[in-house]
Amino acid sequence: MKHLKLIFSLLLIVILFNGFWSGKSKNEVREENRLERANRIEQSNQTLQLLYKYAPEAKRMVFRSYGYATFSNVGVNLILLSAEGGKGLAHNNKTGVNTYMNMASGGVGLGLGVKDFRAVFLFENKKAYDTFVNSGWEANAQADAAAKYEDKGGSINAAITVAPGVRLYKLTQNGLALQATIQGTKYWRDEELNKN
Repeated sequence: MKHLKLIFSLLLIVILFNGFWSGKSKNEVREENRLERANRIEQSNQTLQLLYKYAPEAKRMVFRSYGYATFSNVGVNLILLSAEGGKGLAHNNKTGVNTYMNMASGGVGLGLGVKDFRAVFLFENKKAYDTFVNSGWEANAQADAAAKYEDKGGSINAAITVAPGVRLYKLTQNGLALQATIQGTKYWRDEELNKN
């Protein structure tokens, strides 16, 4: 009986700390989710405007694509460990539907500091978009690439192909990053925000 009480107490603690009981009503949770979705839409619009500022040719590419995804990421390097976390959304240009997503990565390497960057993925077709949104996506070692300068009417095309049918623009505070280091990064649906 004593062991049963201990197990029950530990189970109750685990449930409370895992968010099964947050003390918030359904309406409060719904309102928080609504605000978070609005925040991500605004963040996505800001990211696209930043992209268009540094790569004007990207506007045409975004509108012609099957869909796109934007992410705002913060990376932290602490001596030997690095971690990145971010949030964003994927937008289907054909249906107008947004899918809210998260991203995270971690690694080992020398460094110290915090970096803030944005990412814009362009999807050429339905298959590439659906795979990214529905199955999640993990960038492997082949996903790292460097952009090549292409003079086309005075603009530089810095989109990097990271997978079949998927191109990436990576932006920093100083503009376009001409090298995208995204290996070991996982992207997945935010199940809570995608509930109706």
